[in-house]
This record gives sequence, C-alpha cells and structure tokens, in this order.
Amino acid sequence: MPKEKGEYPVLLRKLSRAEGGGYLAEFPDLPGCMADGATPEEALAELQDALKSYLASVKKHGDKLPTPAESVWRQRAPKTLHHRLQREAEREGVSFNTLVVSMLSEGLGRKHGGRTRGSTLIHD
Repeated sequence: MPKEKGEYPVLLRKLSRAEGGGYLAEFPDLPGCMADGATPEEALAELQDALKSYLASVKKHGDKLPTPAESVWRQRAPKTLHHRLQREAEREGVSFNTLVVSMLSEGLGRKHGGRTRGSTLIHD
C-alpha cells in the first residue's frame, strides 16, 4: 500500500447471519469507507475499491484526509490462555490480534446492549 493508505488500520469483522453473513472490512479512520464480501479476502478486495472511491471523493471536494489513529496495547496473559487463543485464531484463519480484538469488541457490544462500533477485527 502507498504511504497515504498504509498508515490506516483495516478492521475486519465477521457478520452474523442476521446481518447477512460474510465479512465487513473498513478503514475506521475514514468515515464510511467500508465494504463487505463472502470471505475475508473478498471483503478486503472490495475495500480497496471503496478506498479508491473515497480518495477520489476527498480529492474532488478538496477535503483533507483524516489523521490515522494510533493505538498500541500489550497485555500479559497466562500461557494456557495464549495457547487457546492462538489455536482458535489458526482454526478461524485469522491473526492472533484479529481474534483477540474481535473477542474484546464482541464482549463490549454485548455489554452495551449489542451495540458495537463496527471495529471488531484488525486485519494484519
């Protein structure tokens, strides 16, 4: 990805059956820049098309690109928990970080009445 796009994190979330299934991919720092697909790969490919449209719109209207948010968090966990999470990530075909962020986001969504901000997975 070129520098202007590479600085923005991509979030990938598995959609529930009620949401139509598949996956939703988005650039959370670029409001409304999102896409979906039947597979993670398809959602990410569609997101690249959405990004092209987003950037064209920003240029057309003379808008500024939002500044990417930065966030780093390190958490110690028991080895047994780490191994269970790693196995689950491998089983689902996602990165360890993607799985953990998804689980945290889903837990927060349930805690707040099922509402989420759509940023449940970070795709590495």
